[in-house]
Amino acid sequence: MAAPMRANPPCGLTQKPPCNARIAILRRQVLLVALCFSAAFVFFAPRSFGQDTPDYFKLNCTNCHTIGGGRLTGPDLKDVTKRQGREWLLKFLMNPKAVIDSGDSYGKKILEESRGIYMPTPPGITKGRAEKLLDLIEAESLLEKSRFKGMKISTAPFTDVDRAKGRDIFLGPFRLKAGGTACISCHSMFDSPALGGGRLGPDLTKIFERLQGRKPLSAWLQAPGTETMQPIFKNHPLAEDEIHALVAYFESTTAERPADSSGGRVAFLLSGLIAAVVGIFFLDNIWKRRFHSVRRALVEANTSRGQS
Repeated sequence: MAAPMRANPPCGLTQKPPCNARIAILRRQVLLVALCFSAAFVFFAPRSFGQDTPDYFKLNCTNCHTIGGGRLTGPDLKDVTKRQGREWLLKFLMNPKAVIDSGDSYGKKILEESRGIYMPTPPGITKGRAEKLLDLIEAESLLEKSRFKGMKISTAPFTDVDRAKGRDIFLGPFRLKAGGTACISCHSMFDSPALGGGRLGPDLTKIFERLQGRKPLSAWLQAPGTETMQPIFKNHPLAEDEIHALVAYFESTTAERPADSSGGRVAFLLSGLIAAVVGIFFLDNIWKRRFHSVRRALVEANTSRGQS
């Protein structure tokens, strides 16, 4: 007797895979999603955590320090581990302001020598990162010439052409070679235009004096270390001639008084008020000339005919 034939499933329907097969498919899907999330996390993670220590030092420390090149805004770090204990240095790197404000004598000395400028906490700093930074400084201090000795600063005298170019860079007419933003977007100066400059950063009229001269200011402009400026100029660094021109401009403003921020705000308020009044009168004039409805005219005409 022939075996009974299995009935085929209705058209358009298929048999479900066994339970084990469905579980295997689900596991592969979960694994694929996890891999995608891991790749996205690695790609979008802050770059500072993936940098090796020399790159991190160059990006975050060379704007204020050298290793064997002399003092900038901050002290020369050559043999710093011989001048102060490692534990103290680790604590200071993790939170410089807290150490200084605690009344620490060495921290106060650093602040005085830096003319009251606090060292900012290095971005993304961890104890492990701080340990590696100190190891790097110790290794570089043993060399006859460290790679972090500092940039070569031009000693050419500043000219009126340099100062004029620096002012154009600050205000924006001169386009930066690397595509960076103009200084006035965030800062102001004593000779800023009527509406003033930006309010995100400080007034830079006295910046040459505050950073103690040509060399420290040039080093700062080469690699700005603040949390606001670093992302902007990391991929759009200033060229050497642009730094030279800006320093020339800043040097020429040391005898000037910083801009009065209230004047710029008043000018902005008044100009906005005047523009609003002019706009209202302009729109009112247009409104008077609009197309009027014909309904009233027709009603009045019919009413007058009915009364006559």
